[in-house]
Amino acid sequence: MQPNPTLDQLQILVTVAESGSFSAAGRKLNRSQSVISYGIANLEAQLGLKLFEREGTREPQLTDIGRAMLEDARRMIGVLQRMRSRVDSHHQGLEAEIALSVDAALPSPVLVRVLKAFEAQFPTVMLRVHIGTLGLIPDHVVSGQADLGIGGLLGEVDVHLVRIGFMSIVLAAAPTHPLALLPKPVAIEDAREHTQLVVTDQSERTKGRDFGVYAYRTWRLTDMRTKHTLMREGLGWGGLPRWLIADDLASGRLVEIDLESFREVSSPLFAMHRNDRSPKPAAAWLIDQFKRQLGCFNEFEPGEVPEDGPETAHRSAL
Repeated sequence: MQPNPTLDQLQILVTVAESGSFSAAGRKLNRSQSVISYGIANLEAQLGLKLFEREGTREPQLTDIGRAMLEDARRMIGVLQRMRSRVDSHHQGLEAEIALSVDAALPSPVLVRVLKAFEAQFPTVMLRVHIGTLGLIPDHVVSGQADLGIGGLLGEVDVHLVRIGFMSIVLAAAPTHPLALLPKPVAIEDAREHTQLVVTDQSERTKGRDFGVYAYRTWRLTDMRTKHTLMREGLGWGGLPRWLIADDLASGRLVEIDLESFREVSSPLFAMHRNDRSPKPAAAWLIDQFKRQLGCFNEFEPGEVPEDGPETAHRSAL
């Protein structure tokens, strides 16, 4: 069996192709032209292929099979470079992987911008992202399922918190909903008579407790997206993040419910990690980026973050 090409030979192949000549490749790799020529000749002999046309041309030209082999060589060199980068990152204390648990209420544009920047900044760090709601986020952090949580809080929880921004919650319903047709402000007594859609905490953290529930009759849902869909179809009223329903409010698919004694809620959002684990470099970077991106995003959100404690900090159950 013929020996496999060495990485040195593949590097020579790529450098010759990119620089345009054996002499230029030699200068770039700090080797003599004869060493470069010998390396290519040996590679061609091992493969039984002609990679460059040398006759009748001023500079060597890749053959058709040479162009295909060039792409393979680039991929193999890229894998080696990633391996070296991963080893260097490990020596520097950089995480190999981060488990991130994110509340579905976090603005999607913020999450996308942060993760795009993360990919560029930490190409060697793998990422596991879990999207959940309410108490599941701190549960994942406390149990060690997540290195970092991003979301709000309901009740007390033994984690380290970094406030990174806020999220505005508004009450809304379809324009044909009975509450939308009443004179404003809507009396709480009237709101109680109509089905309120409520996202239920799937964790045990707030079992048996309600936050911002006014109606006598409720439909309990496990996710915010379903709640949004049902509200648009007129199957109930409730609270949702302003960023999520901004287009619906602008187009009239949903209308705000001006409920007496209720003001738009600005709920704090936190980055959270276990008290016994300090964030490593990539996780610390994520905390800073979420704070920066939410700060930019919140410039366009009405309201101020109230100085609430964790007990009243998150109202996504509305």
